[in-house]
Amino acid sequence: MPHVHLKAFTAVEIWWFARITGKSYAEVLHELREAGLGSMPGGGAEIFAPAVRRRICGYKSTAEDWLAVHLTAHGLGIRTNSTMLYGHIETAADRIDHLLRLRELQDETNGFQVFIPLRFHNANNRMSELPMATPLETARIFAISRLMLDNIPHLKAYWIMLGLDTAQTLLEFGVDDLDGTVVEERIYHMAGAHTPHEMGRNELLRVIRDAGREPVQRDTTYNVMRRFSRDDDPSDDLPTAMTVQAGAVGALR
Repeated sequence: MPHVHLKAFTAVEIWWFARITGKSYAEVLHELREAGLGSMPGGGAEIFAPAVRRRICGYKSTAEDWLAVHLTAHGLGIRTNSTMLYGHIETAADRIDHLLRLRELQDETNGFQVFIPLRFHNANNRMSELPMATPLETARIFAISRLMLDNIPHLKAYWIMLGLDTAQTLLEFGVDDLDGTVVEERIYHMAGAHTPHEMGRNELLRVIRDAGREPVQRDTTYNVMRRFSRDDDPSDDLPTAMTVQAGAVGALR
């Protein structure tokens, strides 16, 4: 299906492919692009601070490797997402360092299309004794992220991780993307999330409108595909995997 956009492989996976094949990041990414890779997710960033990273994910690539993979991808015209895992053992200074390093790379390449703060969930892992980040702390992180990363076009609140009420509130703190209806989510539910596994389109439209925003359907690279009026036929549903965005384009009061 040549019309399908393929977003795949985190920077950690690209780092591993390069390691086991003896190829450079550029060679790995070039081959994947030729095979159909369109863009990349932002997973694996966790937190860039070396001391923290060694404790929570020492088996993964370093922050420098993660940034180098995204630098290379951007140079090849592959757009990518960016993330930060917060609410575990990192400090406020660690968070700011993380944001600054993303900002510096974005100033150089303009290749990041969205930043996604990811709240740590504490169930079923070795840090289960840690308290979860509160909604207030989350709101502050999103607001600071929007201010510091004004060079990254979009800020996503992943509702299935945060809860729909919190995600809706974050539309007042710089968020312009709630992600989509989702089909089935496992990672955060294995870590203790109690949010629904999926969301109906009309419910997501209601949440966005109740926040005073205009919902739009976007594609993976944030091109607006459809704007929704209040007169849209509720039975005119979209496939559940499509995304509804409270978009930077048209997210007007």
